[in-house]
Amino acid sequence: MTKPLFAGLKVIDCGSYIAAPASTTLLADLGADVVKIEPPGSGDPYRQLPKIPGNPVSEHDYAWIQDNRSKRGLALDLGTPEGQQVLHELVATADVFVTNYPLRVREKLRIDHATLAALNERLVYASFTGYGERGAEAAKPGFDATSYWARSGMMDQVRNSYAATPARAVVGQGDHPSAMTLYAAIVTALYQRELTGRGTLVSSSLHANGLWANSYLASASLCGAEFIPRPAREELFNALSCHYQAADGTWLLLTILNEDRHWPVLVRCLEREDLLADERFLTRADRLRNAHALIAALDEAFGTRQRAHWEKVLAENGIVFDIIATPADIADDEQMLANELALSFAEDDRVGAVAAPFRVADAAPVPPRMPPAIGQHSDEVLAGLGYDADRIAALREAGVIA
Repeated sequence: MTKPLFAGLKVIDCGSYIAAPASTTLLADLGADVVKIEPPGSGDPYRQLPKIPGNPVSEHDYAWIQDNRSKRGLALDLGTPEGQQVLHELVATADVFVTNYPLRVREKLRIDHATLAALNERLVYASFTGYGERGAEAAKPGFDATSYWARSGMMDQVRNSYAATPARAVVGQGDHPSAMTLYAAIVTALYQRELTGRGTLVSSSLHANGLWANSYLASASLCGAEFIPRPAREELFNALSCHYQAADGTWLLLTILNEDRHWPVLVRCLEREDLLADERFLTRADRLRNAHALIAALDEAFGTRQRAHWEKVLAENGIVFDIIATPADIADDEQMLANELALSFAEDDRVGAVAAPFRVADAAPVPPRMPPAIGQHSDEVLAGLGYDADRIAALREAGVIA
């Protein structure tokens, strides 16, 4: 393919934080012209998130780089009639409009679906919310930690035991999978537009995506299943699907399903062939019945060597496992690098970002560009609408753009 897959596709990103804007980053990766709209002044509040205590400390705004790369920036006050007029002119020739603003705010700012669809019958309007657009909680504010992680049941289910404190979410843990869902909805709507010639409304929510991510257990609930209280790690039902700590304090996860084949191999890797003759562990049924004792034995074995040793030995012998990586491990992950899942930027070789998690043959992603500063391309975007220098200067003087 001689040009990017989405070359010529005009996208307006009128969202904040992560999920909705990240969906347009995926479009930008494949060549779409994405205009990021932010309020003048401090811009998208997502810019401030890495500055909150407890987040990774860096001189680079890694969050903004990850989720707003390769976009053009327009600082526009949508609270003014002049700002709304600018947006409406952009919408008139756009292909996609994406927002996660609250539903009532959209009507106030005149960026609701009914208003924008009337300006452009080919527009794909992508709406993202915390809890969907119907029901008593449609207006309830939501972040991925609340709507996706807590409400879906996952926060409860990943804690170490039923008696343990619920586990905290990682920043963006639900937003990024949700962004992929919204991207899929947008691309589906673009395909429908090819068939009908008309745009449409697509929507998704953090709540919906959380339920989808936890659908194994959610479907069990919908089928009236009885749930077993989650035991502590040391009391798990299967010692061969458990995590173990190496001598250097790091962890590995075993997931051995074919026990007839891999149980003898594992004990040889651990230099614990004596376990093969232990009557408590002779058969799979025995190992399940005596799982607590086997966990204790494997804890002792894994604790004799460092993680690097176990990685090498287990991999060489075909055992299904992986390291429990820390964030600091990620930058040096050779498998990630081999599959081009880490992006580099020509403008600044000190920074990187995670690539889109899919590939289209013969449609390579475009080289990423650094994300825009607040309003970095305001003049450029307005000039593209036919605004002359005097008119742009007047809008800036009035505080409509920045």
